[in-house]
Amino acid sequence: MIPVSTDTFQDTLNLMNIPNIASATIRQIAALASHLQEHLGEEFVHLEMGNPGLPATQAGIEAEREALARGVANLYPNIAGIKALKDAGSDFLKAFFDIDIPARCVVPTVGSMQATFTLFLLMGQRLKGRDTILFLDPGFPAQHNQVKLLGLEQRSVDIYDCRGELLEQRLEEAMADGKVSAIIYSNPNNPAWTNLTDTEFKILARMAEKHDIILIEDNAYLGMDFRRRYGIPYKAPFIPTVARYSDRCILLVSASKIFSYAGQRISIVCMSPAVADRRYEFFEKFYEMPTLFDAYVYGVLYCASSGTAHSAQHAYAEMLRKAVNGEIDFVAETREYGRRAGLAKKLFLDNGFHMVYALDGEEPISDGFFFTVGYPGLTGAELQSELLRYGVSTISLPSTGSRQQGVRVCVSLLNSQEILDRLGQRLALFHHDHPVNS
Repeated sequence: MIPVSTDTFQDTLNLMNIPNIASATIRQIAALASHLQEHLGEEFVHLEMGNPGLPATQAGIEAEREALARGVANLYPNIAGIKALKDAGSDFLKAFFDIDIPARCVVPTVGSMQATFTLFLLMGQRLKGRDTILFLDPGFPAQHNQVKLLGLEQRSVDIYDCRGELLEQRLEEAMADGKVSAIIYSNPNNPAWTNLTDTEFKILARMAEKHDIILIEDNAYLGMDFRRRYGIPYKAPFIPTVARYSDRCILLVSASKIFSYAGQRISIVCMSPAVADRRYEFFEKFYEMPTLFDAYVYGVLYCASSGTAHSAQHAYAEMLRKAVNGEIDFVAETREYGRRAGLAKKLFLDNGFHMVYALDGEEPISDGFFFTVGYPGLTGAELQSELLRYGVSTISLPSTGSRQQGVRVCVSLLNSQEILDRLGQRLALFHHDHPVNS
């Protein structure tokens, strides 16, 4: 029955040992929704999980099948990556970013989750007294948890009210004591779906140079700013990146969303040579490998997983190769997320919600994989809890490092008119039961 009673909701939280819903992980929220569904008696609308809502790219499946048939399953892959993937990764960066990163600096990881976890470890070690990761928030909650798990310090700059030139002052304040080792951000942003401007990329580049910072750019949603026509190989407009302005950067490019290949856990870490080849005293003593690249690959990744699945590397190499050759238009294929976002936004706005992160400068954000909404009179945790009672599962903005109140909406699983209608009906009921004072 909709809504689930507050007593039942609280009892379920207690049963699942969730004392504070605002700090619960995405997987916990998904599990909570499954428990509540028994009381609801109807299927939930899942807006919390970032599962791809499109079929996996067929070229990857075929390449992986062929690789397995050739017998790669009984061979450990090269930890630094098979040649086909390293070459294809370098070509992909040139074709779609117009940047030059040599194949030797391209390394596969078990998804970008492994990439950030292992990179954070090195970032906390590379320079004495630099044990802090700075987040441009809001951000992916799991990355905050990774830093916490590693015992590192973290700081946050919420970009909500410091876009453009204002960003520089806020970053200076956050890094004034010299403890920050790296800055991480996603572009487009998860969850706000904002996109950094050239001005902001230049500021990051200046800060990296001035404060000896490494910039970690997570391109999970590569090219999905659908206001521009990105994704045509070797033709402008090229996908924006800080690598155009700084060589103190590491780019992460995952197959999970651009090729809907999330289940095979495959990504590439792309280091500028200046980052890869820099020597550190700690690495030489601790790993007996002085360069960041060697310490990362043979010191950390070897211990973490002894490499990335052999067949998945072949799959990713083929998908990247076909994209570079113009045989796969991954941006056109993912544009479906923009269509779903447009429909979902209207449902929320028609029922008393408002956009939280709404603008890139003076321009409305793109429709895409995520967006953020708030509701008058409710904090992020309260709104998340109330929506759960009405069979709509989201995550709260405070869990992403945001100082704003609201929730993140992921549109990937809004893959039928039936689910969209269900969402509309529940939001209408929610709005009726939570009248907004005019």
